[in-house]
Amino acid sequence: MTLDFTTVFTGRYGQMIVDGTIVTLELALAAWLLAMGLALLLVVIRLTHRRWAVMLVTAYVSYHRNVPTLVQLMMWYFAIPTLLPESLQMWINDFNAEFLFSLFALGLCQAAYFSEDIRSGLRAIPDGQNEAARALGMGYARAMRLVILPQGMRNALPSLLNHTVLLFKNTSLAMVIGVAELTYVSRDIENKTFRTFESYLAASVAYLFFSLLLMGIGALLARRFQRISAR
Repeated sequence: MTLDFTTVFTGRYGQMIVDGTIVTLELALAAWLLAMGLALLLVVIRLTHRRWAVMLVTAYVSYHRNVPTLVQLMMWYFAIPTLLPESLQMWINDFNAEFLFSLFALGLCQAAYFSEDIRSGLRAIPDGQNEAARALGMGYARAMRLVILPQGMRNALPSLLNHTVLLFKNTSLAMVIGVAELTYVSRDIENKTFRTFESYLAASVAYLFFSLLLMGIGALLARRFQRISAR
């Protein structure tokens, strides 16, 4: 069989790949923002050392780390809407329900991993850092914001980067609930053109490019933090 990259990479099908890539990036970015915001909240709650709060966060993290992401996606799209009032279901359907539910599923799931990464980064900070901040007259909140959390995030950077790349790749799972992201449109193109190799090659190249880009950004940030620490 002769390869034909022109059919897949140009014209209407080429535009479909571009559109699918944009949806993938939008989903990944939105889910990352949700995950990071929630992860910071989970870490703060856990640092209160209140037993009931720690138990709730532990249960949240255990659920999202041990249930497959695909199952969580299907739970959000097929099961949770049945518990909502019909009027709310209709409202969600008017605002791209597939995208919203995949955003919630991926963001909430990844928040569990991010929170554990940040918590590990905080635990690696010597106790003297907190004591020094208190000696300078900083309260708990200010010390956490200016001294402890920045160092914890720096320590957690490698793990956060790995899970960010994982989040980006997991956006491909959203195809099972009909989100027109990169994997979905690649399969659609393959079904219409029967150009299997070319269709999935396009998706593979796009995923590889953006994953390497994220890793490159992470490496630049790591070097920058190292220079700051060396001062």
